[in-house]
Amino acid sequence: MHMERTAAAALVPLGQHKLPPLPYPYNALEPVISRTALRIHHDKHHQSYVDGLNEAEIQLARSRAENNYSLIKHWERELAFNGSGHILHSIFWTVMAPPRNTRVGPETLRHIIAYFGSMSAFQRQFSEAAIQVEASGWAILVWQPAWSRLEILTAEKHQDLTQWGGIPVLVLDVWEHAYYLDYQNRRSDYVHAWWQLTNWPEVERRLRLAMRAQMPISLEQAIASWPYC
Repeated sequence: MHMERTAAAALVPLGQHKLPPLPYPYNALEPVISRTALRIHHDKHHQSYVDGLNEAEIQLARSRAENNYSLIKHWERELAFNGSGHILHSIFWTVMAPPRNTRVGPETLRHIIAYFGSMSAFQRQFSEAAIQVEASGWAILVWQPAWSRLEILTAEKHQDLTQWGGIPVLVLDVWEHAYYLDYQNRRSDYVHAWWQLTNWPEVERRLRLAMRAQMPISLEQAIASWPYC
């Protein structure tokens, strides 16, 4: 019953997504991210993704109800772009916190060392992934249930170069609107400074939740059991 109530409370009606409030004041991330940059990023840019997502959902439902499929592809692209932007930004605000020394959680550290070898190696690889994103996009640390480990991905334009099934636990926005007001074209300066804001307790919480989402069968087992292989 408790799980049913939780699921019902989490349901978002079609076309009624809301901009989540920031979990801290606008000046809380200074000097890494300025009050002005954060306000514009959250209140304007993130709001535009929410508005676009709501519009795409409404228009898709209308087109399907009227059996009008001429614009389905367009609205599905809008759904992917704006929905991904909304989801990633909602995570982005929570995996940052006012600069302070917080320890990496035990599960996070264990899986980072198991795959990347060390914390410093992981941070170098994640930073480089963010710096090398072509044009605009994200660096994303995901938990991949298909093989029970972490992976670093880049996502260009939110919806491109992703990996099905990966659950984001740490994300870094490297669209120009995330840093240009404070850093101009010095993306690498922004990326390296950003580590001061990492909210490791939230990353640990997200990882532990993601680890519950195990595949019922591994991909390798599924391929091996296929009768025509």
